[in-house]
Amino acid sequence: MSGTTSDVILAMAGIVKSFGQTKALTGVDLSVKRGEIHAICGENGAGKSTLMKILSGLYPFGTYAGTIRIDGQEQHFRGIRDAEAAGIAIIHQELALVPELSLAENIYLGHEPCWFPGLVDWDAMYAGAAKVLAEVGLQVSPMTRLGNLGIGQQQLVEIAKALTRDTRLLVLDEPTAALAEHESQALLAIMRRLRDRDVTCLMISHKLHEVFAVADTVTVLRDGASVGTDAAGDLDQHAVVARMVGRALTERFPRSHRTVGAEVLAVQDLRVADRVESRRLVVDGISFAVRAGEVLGIAGLVGSGRTEVVETLFGAYGGRLVSGQITVAGRPVTICTPADAIAAGLALATEDRKGSGLIIEQSIQSNIALANLDAVSRAGLVRPELETGLARRYADDLKIKTPSLEAAVTTLSGGNQQKVVLAKWLARSPRLLILDEPTRGIDVGAKFEIYSLIDRLVSEGMAVVMVSSELEEVLGMSDRILVMREGRLAGEFSRAEATQESIMRCATGGT
Repeated sequence: MSGTTSDVILAMAGIVKSFGQTKALTGVDLSVKRGEIHAICGENGAGKSTLMKILSGLYPFGTYAGTIRIDGQEQHFRGIRDAEAAGIAIIHQELALVPELSLAENIYLGHEPCWFPGLVDWDAMYAGAAKVLAEVGLQVSPMTRLGNLGIGQQQLVEIAKALTRDTRLLVLDEPTAALAEHESQALLAIMRRLRDRDVTCLMISHKLHEVFAVADTVTVLRDGASVGTDAAGDLDQHAVVARMVGRALTERFPRSHRTVGAEVLAVQDLRVADRVESRRLVVDGISFAVRAGEVLGIAGLVGSGRTEVVETLFGAYGGRLVSGQITVAGRPVTICTPADAIAAGLALATEDRKGSGLIIEQSIQSNIALANLDAVSRAGLVRPELETGLARRYADDLKIKTPSLEAAVTTLSGGNQQKVVLAKWLARSPRLLILDEPTRGIDVGAKFEIYSLIDRLVSEGMAVVMVSSELEEVLGMSDRILVMREGRLAGEFSRAEATQESIMRCATGGT
């Protein structure tokens, strides 16, 4: 991408960064024009986060090769404060906020307005916070405790916090990864408004439909190097994916021949009470069935009851809060605990793989063995050779990229972490595999591998239930789609009938 000095707010040239013998960046060039939304795309491990840590000063000058220029002036950031002084603010996936403090205290944390040193001007703080909260469209009192807000609103607080620092270049790392669709759309609208105010946005995202909805320019990184920068209007999703993975993915949602077999799961009049307010039903009279050799997709807005249904099937709510009948392979079952679900042949890959799917500080082989201790133990003791053999078999089958099975799961990319979750459950040969947000936070190439795995399992006769917030994913992978709204089944579509418009209309109360 070319531009005059006055056009370009950020220029990074020849950026090289190594960690020991491993080169994370092998020569990245990045040029960002003032007042644009510039997207950076690439697979996990492509170097996006490393590049942003250099830009933010987290990896200081002298630890990398290459140059950084802001408004044509070379910069030697020796820490985060140097980058902030140059007008750069970075909002990471893990929000840097304090839940116990008010919105105003979070927004001005570290640079509070003071009457005198050490004496906070509270009136100025609340007035300033109210102003920037209004700018990002958050109509909430600045005195509100941050922990009372949802994750989407907290994301807006982070942006408001950046605006108080006279930010000229706002970097957003996977800004919508944890957001519902309507929250994502609201955030994208705010980015457009910031662009209109001449704030430059640098956006890292795996969600290509959102990239093309807002970005003016797209840069692709692959294997630590920049492989192309173009106007978004000159590209399409297929071209970006091809650059990211180094090959064309001709079919984003692979589909082998599927033969639908016998009924694996039947749910009749399922009702689930809220854990806190037991009079309120989070699932209200749901009935459906799943057959071998098919993917049943479940769509709906956040709060519609999607996750509550699959968690109930896996025993997360216990018998006290649940009524209705569940039948597995033609036999009624009572599922009050995850152990009951596992015994019935069910497996659940949860939406929060780090929180409830994995023990991320433990090794890959330990995690794969977690649900299979009976297969790797003798006389109540885990046999290391059995654990390693089991892990090796499934790591090879799922192509988990790691130098060692003894490596901690936290060292893996998001896509490989998700493969460990799947390996753990596939080792039990379940009748029904339940996937809640199976590709959340993973890149396009890894998504394709997960989709290919699902397609293979279904073509081999497994039944799959898949909950996803990404409508393209639901439409691309499912044979049938259930749509939920307010804890009830709002509609059912065949693959041929379903469109994004029909699903959203159903999910939002239309017909």
